[in-house]
Amino acid sequence: MTRRIEARLAELGVDLPDAPAPAANYVPAVISGKMLYVSGQLPLSGGAVTLKGHLGDGVDIEAARDAAKLCAINILAQARAAIGDLDRIARIVKLTGFVSSRPDFGDQPKVINGASDFLVEVLGDKGRHARSAIGVAALPFDAAVEVEAVIELE
Repeated sequence: MTRRIEARLAELGVDLPDAPAPAANYVPAVISGKMLYVSGQLPLSGGAVTLKGHLGDGVDIEAARDAAKLCAINILAQARAAIGDLDRIARIVKLTGFVSSRPDFGDQPKVINGASDFLVEVLGDKGRHARSAIGVAALPFDAAVEVEAVIELE
């Protein structure tokens, strides 16, 4: 059986990492009925946060978009760990993106577009989703971005 989503990732040059381990007393993903809830993912690569700090205080929007894309890559890694075959994804229902930002920074949606655009690029219409992009004072490990997802399964 051809794994369409994994093939699409390969076309895009994306090699899904192993799913990052949780940093505290929680599980990275929960299946309830036909829904998969993926805990907030940081822009982790090789076990390290790739972008730290606050938007509006020295962190570039483009770098933060790339970090949000990495969060989405880690969401798919968690999904694969939870369900095995990414082709079981019926659709991305909702993303919630958190952007560590100064009080006067208002471009959180531009940052979280990095995750949204990537998921649509990989999944097509199945990647279109409802979304919130929220500015916060701080995130774990001083990460600039965190993204969580709700995914419907076939």
